[in-house]
Amino acid sequence: MSIRPWIVDDRLWMLIEPLLPPWPERSPGPRPVADRLCLQGILYVLYNDISWQLLPLELGFGSGQTCWRRLERWQQAGIFGKLQRILLTELHAAGQLDWSRACVDSSHLRAKKGVPTPVRRRSTGARRAVDVT
Repeated sequence: MSIRPWIVDDRLWMLIEPLLPPWPERSPGPRPVADRLCLQGILYVLYNDISWQLLPLELGFGSGQTCWRRLERWQQAGIFGKLQRILLTELHAAGQLDWSRACVDSSHLRAKKGVPTPVRRRSTGARRAVDVT
């Protein structure tokens, strides 16, 4: 692992960049921070477990709010699910995945409801009254 694991190298960036949605040509406000820098800012925040407001501007990743907005935009576009599939495919092709140690997280699997078990219900239909005389 590198000394600064939030830095995205060229090989990884070549896989990520085509997945990112294009920036609108006529967007209001200042010129946006480059996608690669925003991604590195996001990774920095996650790796160092800091709040978005504590992202140092000196690193050149943009503000924490900028990185957070870009993360939200990419999340809504489904970028991370696509990226995960691509990276798993790449790692599997390189023989770097050990599927015998795979773990399934139930929060990502749909629960099968199955057939409901029959429950005895009280009848509400008319019954002959018991003769007590």
